[in-house]
Amino acid sequence: MLDHTRSEPVTVRRPLPHDSAELHVSGEALYVDDLPEPQNLLHLAVALSPVACADIVSMNLDDVHSSTDVVAVLHSGNVPGTNDCSPTLGDDPVFADGQVHFAGQVLFAVAAESLAEARKACKRAQIEYRETPAILTIEDAMEQQSWILDPTVLETGDAEETLAKLPYKVKGKLRTGGQDHFYLEGQISMAVPREAQSMQIYCSTQHPTEVQQLVSKVLDISFNEVIVEVRRMGGGFGGKETQAAQWACIAAIAARITGRPAKLRLDRDTDMIATGKRHEFLFEYEAGFNEFGQIHALNVTMASNCGYSADLSGPINDRALLHIDNAYFIKHFKVVSYRCRTNTVSHTAFRGFGAPQAMMCIERIIDEVAATLDQDPIVIRRLNFYGKQSENITPYKMQVADFVLYELIKKLERTSQYQKRREQIRAANHSGQILCKGIALTPVKFGISFTMTAFNQASALIHVYTDGSIHLNHGGTEMGQGLLIKVAQVVAEEFQVPLEQIKIAETNTSRVPNTSATAASSGSDMNGKAAQDAAKKIKRSLTTVASRLFNVKPQEVIFVNGQIVAGKQSISFQELVQETHRSRIPLTATGHYRTPKIHWDRTKMSGRPFFYFGYGAAVSEVEIDTLTGESRLVRVDILHDVGKSLNPAVDLGQVEGGFVQGAGWLTSEELWWDNTGVLRTHAPSTYKIPTCGDVPAEFFADLWDQGRNRENAIYRSKAVGEPPFMLAISVYSAVCDAISSVTNYRTWPELDAPATPERVLNAIHALKDSGYAI
Repeated sequence: MLDHTRSEPVTVRRPLPHDSAELHVSGEALYVDDLPEPQNLLHLAVALSPVACADIVSMNLDDVHSSTDVVAVLHSGNVPGTNDCSPTLGDDPVFADGQVHFAGQVLFAVAAESLAEARKACKRAQIEYRETPAILTIEDAMEQQSWILDPTVLETGDAEETLAKLPYKVKGKLRTGGQDHFYLEGQISMAVPREAQSMQIYCSTQHPTEVQQLVSKVLDISFNEVIVEVRRMGGGFGGKETQAAQWACIAAIAARITGRPAKLRLDRDTDMIATGKRHEFLFEYEAGFNEFGQIHALNVTMASNCGYSADLSGPINDRALLHIDNAYFIKHFKVVSYRCRTNTVSHTAFRGFGAPQAMMCIERIIDEVAATLDQDPIVIRRLNFYGKQSENITPYKMQVADFVLYELIKKLERTSQYQKRREQIRAANHSGQILCKGIALTPVKFGISFTMTAFNQASALIHVYTDGSIHLNHGGTEMGQGLLIKVAQVVAEEFQVPLEQIKIAETNTSRVPNTSATAASSGSDMNGKAAQDAAKKIKRSLTTVASRLFNVKPQEVIFVNGQIVAGKQSISFQELVQETHRSRIPLTATGHYRTPKIHWDRTKMSGRPFFYFGYGAAVSEVEIDTLTGESRLVRVDILHDVGKSLNPAVDLGQVEGGFVQGAGWLTSEELWWDNTGVLRTHAPSTYKIPTCGDVPAEFFADLWDQGRNRENAIYRSKAVGEPPFMLAISVYSAVCDAISSVTNYRTWPELDAPATPERVLNAIHALKDSGYAI
C-alpha cells in the first residue's frame, strides 16, 4: 500500500555514495587527460620567467621555431585577440609583453608533435633581461605603498577612543602563510577547433563561463562561438576558479593558429610555480577588554600579499574583513585592509576565500585574552558570542539571526569531554615532561553567498524522455565535493523517481549559459534550487495531464514512489510521461534561482552580503616535542551544522576533508620564496601536505542533529564546502596551548602559521630567553 501522506523527503537526506565513487576507485572516471585524443593533436609546453621583475630587452625564439617537431610558437605578438586572461581588471597577460612581473610568468608557449619535444624546445630561447628592484614581501609593499587596490576600512563605533579607556589590552602581530591548492589533477585544457572559427574547450575549471568569455577574448570571437565542457575535476579548492583560464586560452590560441587540436597539461612543478596560492596575511592588532574578558574594542591592520595582479584579491580581502569578527560581537571595531602588490605570482581563491586568515586573528586574540586573565578560552569565547538581542549586529550591519553556537558547543563540550581532558592535560604538563600536550575548542561562523551579488544566481536544464529517464544539466561543476549527486537527489525527490533514472550530464556552456563559478560554498544551494525549479515546471505539466486523465483537480494528484496517484487511481511515471508526450506538451524545462534577501553596498561596507551563516566547532588535542618542535595531532572532535543535510555521507566527508586540509595549512604546508623571488617549494619533496599518517587515530566528526536552516534554502540544508576548513584553527590554538605549558601557562607564545617544527621550537626558545619558561 502506497503512503500518500508522507511529509518527510525520501531521496534527499539519505547518505548515498558519490555518483562517481565506483568510477574513481576503478579508474574509469574520465578527466580531461583521459579523453580520447583527436587526430593530429598538438602538445603544448610553456616557458617561464626565471626572474621576478625585469624588462625584456630581447627574446630570440629562432632556435625554438627550428626545433624538432615544433609546429608553432605562441607569444604576445601572435595572440589573435586581446592578450589578457584577467577575471577582473585586465591586468593578467596570457604571455609576458615587454616586462615580467614574477618568477614563473609565462613568456611563450610551444606547440609540438609531442610533449617531450615541446618542453625541449622551450629551453632553446635566448632571452635578455634588464632586472629592476622587486617587491617580494608584505613589509616591502607596505613601506613603498605598493597596492593592487586601494585600502579599505570597516569601522563601527570608536575603537581608538574606547581602547584608551579600557583596563586590559592585548597587542601583537600574526602572520598566516599561503597555501598551494595541490589538487590531484593539475591544470589542463584541450582545445578542438570547429567549423566557422568556433572552438570547443575541454577544461578542468570551476568556472566554465569565465573560461568561455576569456577564450572568446583572446580569439576575438563572440561567446556563442566557444563551448566549454567540464565533466569533473580532480580537485579545485578555488585554484581552478580563475586560474584555469590562462591554460585554456593558450590551448585555444594554438588551435586557432594551427587549425589543429591542442592540449596543455602542466606538470606539478610548473603548476606550482606558475599558479597562485592562498593569500599570505600580516595582522597587527590591539584589543581592549574588561576584567571579565569581554572585548569592547578592536583595532586591526591587515595586509595581504596579492601578488602582481588583482585576480580575486578584492573580494577575497573583503570577505576577510567580513569574517574577522568570526562568532563575536565587538561594539567598537576598526579594521584597515591593505591589498599589497608584490612581484610574486598573483594569488587567488582558496577554500575559505580570505575568511580563514581573518578568523585566525580574532581567535588568537581570544586566546591571549584568556591567557591574560588565566581563564579557559571557551569561557572567553562564550562571553563574547553573538546572540543577545542588543549584540547581534555585525560591523557591516547584518543581523545574526540564526546563531546556534551556544547549543552546538554545549553538546560538543559534553561529547568530547573537553573540560575533563583539559584538566588532565594541564596536570600532566606540570610534570615537566619533554612531550607536552595542548587542547583547544574553537568555533566557526561563516557567511554563505558571493559578496558580488550578481553571482548569486544559477540555472538548470532538465529533459524527461519518454521511457521515463531524466537528463540533468546545471551550471555547477564537480570537483569531488559531491555536488552532482546532491542536485540529482533533489530532482529525484521532486519527481519521486529512483535516483538511477537520472543521468547526470557534464557541465556545458551551450546547454546552461551565463553560470557563476562553483565557489563560495553555494553550489548545492543555487544549483539545487535551479534544478528544483526546472523539475517543478515539468511536474506541473505532468500534473495537468494526470488531472485530466483521472478527472480530478490538480491538487489531488500525488507523485510518490515512481507512481502518480489520485485517490484509488494510479499510473506509473513512465506512462504519464508518454501520455504527456502524446498530448504534445513539452517535457523539457529550464530553471533559475536567485538568492533572496541579500544586498551589499561595498562603498559603505554595509548590508546583508550573506543569505545565512554556517556554524561548527572543533576540539583538537596535540602533542609537541619541546626538544625538536615537532607536533602531532592526537585527537579531534568535530560537531558541524549543515542544517538538514541533503546527503549526510557526502557532507561528513567534506567536514573531515576540510578540517584535514586546514590542519595542513596551519602546521606543515610552508611556501618559501628565496630572496630573488623564486619559489623553492614546488614539489611534494619540499611542500608537505597532510597524509593519512597525519590524521589522528581518534577522529570523531559528526553533523549536528538539531541543525535546520531557518532560511528557505534547498530542503533546509546548509552549505558545507568551506566552513569546516576553519575548524582546524583549533589545531593551531592547541599547539599554542602546549607551548604555553612550558611557562606554566604564565604567557601565550608568539607563533606564526604554519606552526612548523622550526617555528614551534623558536617560540619555545623565545619564552625561555625571556625568562618565562620554568
